[in-house]
Amino acid sequence: MPADTTPPPAPAPLRVPVADSHTHLDMQSATVEEALAKAASVGVTTVVQVGCDVAGSRWAAETAAAHAAVHAAVALHPNEAPRIVHGDPDGWSRQGARAAGGEAALDEALAEIDRLAALPHVKGVGETGLDHFRTGPEGMAAQERSFRAHIEIAKRHGKALVIHDREAHDDVLRVLKEEGAPERTVFHCYSGDAAMAEVCAEHGYFMSFAGNVTFKNAGHLREALAVAPLELVLVETDAPFLTPAPYRGRPNAPYLIPVTLRAMAEVKGLDEDAMAAAVSANTARAFAY
Repeated sequence: MPADTTPPPAPAPLRVPVADSHTHLDMQSATVEEALAKAASVGVTTVVQVGCDVAGSRWAAETAAAHAAVHAAVALHPNEAPRIVHGDPDGWSRQGARAAGGEAALDEALAEIDRLAALPHVKGVGETGLDHFRTGPEGMAAQERSFRAHIEIAKRHGKALVIHDREAHDDVLRVLKEEGAPERTVFHCYSGDAAMAEVCAEHGYFMSFAGNVTFKNAGHLREALAVAPLELVLVETDAPFLTPAPYRGRPNAPYLIPVTLRAMAEVKGLDEDAMAAAVSANTARAFAY
């Protein structure tokens, strides 16, 4: 059966405006202006546009400079670092097939992320981290080296660190401990369990929940959200991915934040206005805007 590509209907607007703490407008079909207008019409008035490679990070920085409602985060995605070093013969990422560039190419890419991270409208360094799902053992060293470099860049520029952690919880926490986490650290698309949420809370790490918190099989995420301190909780789309139920599999966009936020309010036993007010304040604090 072909995928349903029709955009889900707009949810009822939130009364208290919130931010989408993690989105990829450059991967969505709407223009930036359309996406922002549609989001604002349901009370999503701010978005954090996240870069995954050098080109995407430049685009994020330019888009944030051009739009008051957009803040940027810049980085090499954990799966991008091994592709730079070892090459990408299958052309899995958006750049198409690439030859191996070695460590020098990774240094060059990290230098550009460092330059972008200094810009005032860039509020975060991410998404960086570790991904044991898509990267095999041969790519781990490049991935970890890149993650450590991003932590250093975030700390030096006083920016939030935005973490992609896929099936790599222990190693991500280990590297953060070894390097010393930046003052503001965000676990994007939080994927750990309640025990890990308690560890994150101890360290003051923000936990950002995406549409998958609404999935039937995601009981562990709802348990994590239940124990996560309210002042450390954010909401995101990770659009165009992770569209919340009942629209799973259809294209995601920032205007669908209210669907996820309402599900989160239910888990936390709060009314949606209180949930929205908390998340709004937390996102501004996490990204210092």
